[in-house]
Amino acid sequence: MSLIGQDSQIAAFREAALSGRLHHAWLLTGPEGVGKASFALEVATRLLAEASGPAIDLPWPETPADHPIAHYVRAGSHPDLRVLARLTREKSDELARSITVDQVRSLQGLFATTPSLSLRRVVIIDAIDDLEHPAANALLKNLEEPPTGTVFLLISHAPGRLLPTIRSRCRLLRFGVLSDGEMALVLQRTLPDGARDEIDALIRAGEGSPGRALDFAGLDVGALDAAMDRLVHEGDRTNALRAALSKQLASKSAQGRYEACLRRVPARIAAEARRRQGPALAEALELWSEARRVAESAVHLSLDPATTVFELGTMLARLAPAD
Repeated sequence: MSLIGQDSQIAAFREAALSGRLHHAWLLTGPEGVGKASFALEVATRLLAEASGPAIDLPWPETPADHPIAHYVRAGSHPDLRVLARLTREKSDELARSITVDQVRSLQGLFATTPSLSLRRVVIIDAIDDLEHPAANALLKNLEEPPTGTVFLLISHAPGRLLPTIRSRCRLLRFGVLSDGEMALVLQRTLPDGARDEIDALIRAGEGSPGRALDFAGLDVGALDAAMDRLVHEGDRTNALRAALSKQLASKSAQGRYEACLRRVPARIAAEARRRQGPALAEALELWSEARRVAESAVHLSLDPATTVFELGTMLARLAPAD
């Protein structure tokens, strides 16, 4: 099933692959959730499938679901494909803060032998932004002297923070946000039973990123956004709106919606800031910075949900027009 909304990126990679002069390292950049990881895995599957056979009669980079290589990739057992990502911490569901140097060094075992199923190997790093400094230096050695037949697909949400020596050895492929129409196609395909109102609300919340939108699926983000809009447009002189929202999001059963609120409030303030100029813009930016600080520390510091929601609601209400 091919990607939606990244036609120019697909065309650029396809042209390079069919030219016989495929660059050994690609830096896939752009906002989170717009399809970079899906692109990398689909491209990796097609490259490995073409290298091993049989021939594929589908538009690039699709691979038939029943192709032997596709089976291996889905099972996570293809011997010539390696995906590096942050590992889950022991005795916890939390992800480690970084991709370690040991993970990068583990690639040497892959490179020490010839490919198993063809002359091709693929390494995906999702995301290269997560490499700790020694790991980035270890990877650089592989990029400087790439193993024969190996393609690196390096996913980055913030390429400006990467080592310049890594960026210089990669071909850049930029991914952009999707249009509302493309978002609708992705969400309808992913949530075939989703109601139209929910899909519309997710499109607004996603802001061009299907991955971000799907994080809010099933959380009634439309009602949450409506409550935020009331605070921005009407204020809350009696505290009633903020009190009601705090009560709704304070229970353990509302944890998912509470965390959605922590993400949506800074985004809502940012949207309001884009409409402002002068002192009003400065005020909105100050509120946005404070909302981000509160939201980012709320879960980590186990702040009281009701108090946190009320505080964030106060920031939204401060954006309301003066009487």
